[in-house]
Amino acid sequence: MHRRTPGYHPGLMTDMYHPDAAYVSWRTGYNGLTTFDLYTRSAPFGGAYLLIAGLEDALEFVQAFRYTSEELKFLAHIRDYDTAFMDELSTLRFTGEIFALPEGSIAFPNEPIMRVTAPFREAILIEAGLLQAINLGTLIATKASRIVFAAQKGRARRVAEFAFRRAQDPLTVARSSYIGGCASTSLLNAAFEYRLPATGTVPHALIELFPTEEEAFAAVANAYNRYTLLLDTYDPRNAIQTAIEVALRSQETLGHTLAAVRLDSGDIAADSIYIRQQLDRAGLTNVRILASGDLDEWKITELIEAGAAIDSFGVGTTLGSGAGSVELGVSGGALGAVYKEVWYVDETGTEYPKVKIAGSKSTWPGKKEIYRHPQWEEDVIQLAHEPRPENYQRLLRPVMRNGEMIPGSLPPLSEIRELAQQNLEMLPTRYREFSVEQPYPVRFSEGLQALRTQAAQLVGITALE
Repeated sequence: MHRRTPGYHPGLMTDMYHPDAAYVSWRTGYNGLTTFDLYTRSAPFGGAYLLIAGLEDALEFVQAFRYTSEELKFLAHIRDYDTAFMDELSTLRFTGEIFALPEGSIAFPNEPIMRVTAPFREAILIEAGLLQAINLGTLIATKASRIVFAAQKGRARRVAEFAFRRAQDPLTVARSSYIGGCASTSLLNAAFEYRLPATGTVPHALIELFPTEEEAFAAVANAYNRYTLLLDTYDPRNAIQTAIEVALRSQETLGHTLAAVRLDSGDIAADSIYIRQQLDRAGLTNVRILASGDLDEWKITELIEAGAAIDSFGVGTTLGSGAGSVELGVSGGALGAVYKEVWYVDETGTEYPKVKIAGSKSTWPGKKEIYRHPQWEEDVIQLAHEPRPENYQRLLRPVMRNGEMIPGSLPPLSEIRELAQQNLEMLPTRYREFSVEQPYPVRFSEGLQALRTQAAQLVGITALE
């Protein structure tokens, strides 16, 4: 459910175990300042990087988080919490601080995307909402950036987002796709909400509405000054001849222009080459050819390598669902970001590193910073108090302090998109490829490694794998 949807209840945007955990914390009195890291253990789609999105939704969720009387009544029906605990929930608001990578940043596995510090109960109750926002936004932005990268190999080709009807969350998908480099959306609600360019063609049903394809094409050409025709309802190679006849006639009699034709099925590569030849022969060299139909970054690459005469792509299902590839054995559909406790300060001011020991799922304790080499040779994750490596760029930025948004933390979408495209351009090409031989180097500082060993020893673990 999108955050602007009627019936949205921020206080209930938790898993059941979050208020349960808060209740145990309340009963035992453990509610010191706790730091959590939100990060992923791997990059999606078999790639090397993540393109960060979803921060705006995440922060709006934190600001809206509270329990209404209706929500507390609901909780009381499903759990026999103490009345005094319910009274605390009725006034609970987030009062802590959040550091985050700005939307449009490039991140790599194990790097904190967000660092949250707050009293334990506040921090634990916002976990699921933060994860949902960052997981979905980042998954889709990363997917879009890969699709756009595929489309622009060799020459610039635009990608339109057509995902509404199969999107996990249509507004988030449209926004994140735009950050990732898509030029437009088909969803009018998203175009209105975010001031995005809206594009579309015509459906097969409109072509089928008329007795003949020529009558359908003529009706479209008569209705609009600039128009697009869909060629694959019956036979695209016959359709292009009809489209050319209609286009020349409407241009002569009405001054209307055929802007593009679309292929949605069949042998798109071969048909596009034939259609380009026919258009050029008729003097319609400015007419663009748009391809759609279950495309993704791998299928777009195949089309381009096959010499397809495609000027732009419309991508829907695979983008809206953040899909991987069954054929290639690449997983997708979700980003597995996690939210792990890394530091605790009790009521006396005593500090404790917190660590989970679980093989590849073991965590890194401590309040951290991320620094990036100016030529993207490596990133360094280190403790916040360790000195910055010379000339390295600090990546985490403060976005909330004392529960209040820091001015400038949510820039306009146009600026986020610009930052994303700049970062993607600076990212070495070998890390933008769809599969990578070597991951981007992320180094853990000596101080952080020593703290991890110390934290493990505090819980009785003497050796780490």
